[in-house]
Amino acid sequence: MTIQLGRSRTVRRAYGIDEIALVPGGRTVDPDVVDSRWTLGGIEREIPIIASAMDGVVDPAMAIQLSRLGAMGVLNLEGVQCRYDDPNPVLDRITAVGKDEFVPLMQELYGQPVREDLIRRRIGEIREGGGIAAVSATPVAAMRFGSMLAEAGAQLLFVQATVVSTEHISAEGRTSLDLAALCRDLGLPVIIGNCVTYEVTLDLMRAGAAGVMVGIGPGAACTSRGVLGIGIPQATAVADCAAARDDFEKESGRRVPVIADGGIVTGGDICKCLACGADAVMIGSPIARASEAPGRGFHWGMATPSPVLPRGTRIRVGTTGSLERILRGPAALDDGTQNLLGAIRTSMGTLGARSLREMQQVEVVVAPSLLTEGKVYQKAQQLGMGK
Repeated sequence: MTIQLGRSRTVRRAYGIDEIALVPGGRTVDPDVVDSRWTLGGIEREIPIIASAMDGVVDPAMAIQLSRLGAMGVLNLEGVQCRYDDPNPVLDRITAVGKDEFVPLMQELYGQPVREDLIRRRIGEIREGGGIAAVSATPVAAMRFGSMLAEAGAQLLFVQATVVSTEHISAEGRTSLDLAALCRDLGLPVIIGNCVTYEVTLDLMRAGAAGVMVGIGPGAACTSRGVLGIGIPQATAVADCAAARDDFEKESGRRVPVIADGGIVTGGDICKCLACGADAVMIGSPIARASEAPGRGFHWGMATPSPVLPRGTRIRVGTTGSLERILRGPAALDDGTQNLLGAIRTSMGTLGARSLREMQQVEVVVAPSLLTEGKVYQKAQQLGMGK
């Protein structure tokens, strides 16, 4: 549907996760027999959830625990884990500082150089603990450290930027990352993001991406939409990028996972992303609430420490339970933030979807009142969906 914005511009309507609902069909399935498995870069996981590469979310111990529980965590190679031998005093300072001093402190702390020896050490710690060594880097860091990652034992590389494309025009004298060459020559699967359009998703898949991350600015601690004015609401972005995945599969015979990244808080949000076409989700703030998370009840964005234009903030998410309770239950809260796998499996069963591929085919409707209809008492008393 197009809308006349003014005499010179026609625009398209886009929808966020909170504006849609999933419609039950004529069949239901016992949640115990639904199949939530998915595969990324040849690695199969039971839970279609990836913990974001943020310093308040994933450290080596969390990456190991996430792997043990059937999910996956991504370590930020440009975070404090790879800048400091002992990151704990640094994390203590980040969580203790006042909000007015927060950004200058982050710029100071993240001014410490990234060390190759620490990258090797952290990857080794994850592998020795039985975890999946998935790591994240910006395009600049991928050019600098990419050649040593496979040798160090990394299994997946996430190349992440606010916006990524296969065609980047650099200033004179600067070298830009050749994504196709990286995917071809690195020696391990490369997952690339972030993007929000059909065209860019198709280009990234043709360049050899093993996965594509979708989402610009919806994250709980991200301020890119306010700073840059860029983004597409997540439901529309995921559906558009999923269409590119399906067309690429028809074209090449290769299925490349689409990962919804950002704007996801509850089990219901995850289920909606899957129904819009995502193969998995990447989440930060829900995992940051785990008692084992390194953020001590806080969560902050990856672009917060930028020395020129910070695009993230620190938020207090609190600590609500163990990582196992958040991922696999049993839930002790009624707001959809615990037992996320249980929510996925129950939603799939209720919708009659036996697999994630069937979940991607369920009916979706626009429903702006979904989260508020009939919830007057919950909202007034700040209970359940009214928190």
